Amino acid sequence: MNKTGRKKSFRLPEWTPDQAGKAFASRIVSGKTADKRKKTDLHKSPAAKTPVSYNLDDLMKGVLANDRTVLSKAITLLESNAPKHFLPAQELVKKLLPYSGNSVRIGVTGVPGAGKSTFIEALGLLLIRQNHKVAVLAIDPSSSISKGSILGDKTRMENLARMENSFIRPSPASGILGGVARKTRETIIACEAAGYDVILVETVGVGQSEITVRSMVDFFLLLQITGAGDELQDIKKGVIELADLIVINKADGDNLQKAEAAKAEINQILPYLQPLTEGWKTVALTCSALTGYNIQLIWDKINEFVRITKNNGIFPQRRKQQQLEWLDTLLKEELHNLFFSNSVINQNYEAYKQKILAGETTPVLAAADLIELFIEQGFSKHKKV
Repeated sequence: MNKTGRKKSFRLPEWTPDQAGKAFASRIVSGKTADKRKKTDLHKSPAAKTPVSYNLDDLMKGVLANDRTVLSKAITLLESNAPKHFLPAQELVKKLLPYSGNSVRIGVTGVPGAGKSTFIEALGLLLIRQNHKVAVLAIDPSSSISKGSILGDKTRMENLARMENSFIRPSPASGILGGVARKTRETIIACEAAGYDVILVETVGVGQSEITVRSMVDFFLLLQITGAGDELQDIKKGVIELADLIVINKADGDNLQKAEAAKAEINQILPYLQPLTEGWKTVALTCSALTGYNIQLIWDKINEFVRITKNNGIFPQRRKQQQLEWLDTLLKEELHNLFFSNSVINQNYEAYKQKILAGETTPVLAAADLIELFIEQGFSKHKKV
């Protein structure tokens, strides 16, 4: 008997042995009668039918008041790729722009396993103890297959996430070159308007494409570990030429001596590289994000860099140059989107790929033909009538 007083209905499965008695353990229980309500009633949800609305004045007030919930909502609007959100997002950026720019923007990159999240948490906790407000923009790698991201950096910075003067925003890389979310620049503006005076941008990894982060930060920190390669390998990594500071992490325990040796090796090759920032000499340091060793020294180096570059005019000059680079990036992306949004181009693009595979044309000629066709279409998204 069940709770309703009805007798339960059992039957033996089809694969029951012919000689099985009552002791045979397997039974099939009749399922619950299906709910005959309409499917629309079962899935009816007022929240699901309510579109997300964005009141720009409310968003602006909330961001300026450092309401972290509103700040998150504002960043969601900025990150949206929906066409209907483009103009509201840009209007919000325009409103927040006068309140931005009063921070130190620090890019943190390094090979996977270098301890970027642990290092950022250690540095962030130190800065908060010194009355700074820290925003962390953690870029997570996106799957090339599912296009999804785990977005787990906030979990890995558990102690920092609990701090009142911290804000951690994981964002998917979404296949963007350099592992930096497409809207990271806008997010930086929003965080600065909310009063965060130190912005830490954690990137996916390190490599030739990772240099994109250099175009949106003031200070570029490269995190290294021992055993990642010899001096020649370090020189071959183009990203090392862009670093304002190189830090060998995990300098603790039995690894301390190896970290010091790696620091010495890198400091020997740095004089042979052209410094990116005028008036600044890049050096290598060791640290332990786990124990806190040399974290204060690293922050002192960053402060020294800011002081020198502001005095010689490089700091504001770099900020202005980054605005122009941002313009160039947006133009390239928009042209790319316009090109592949054109229905005629899409049809011919597939045809030209087949011609290339069949040896009927070359990639160079195919590209020239497609561009000429795009010009004929008037650079529009749809077929010109």
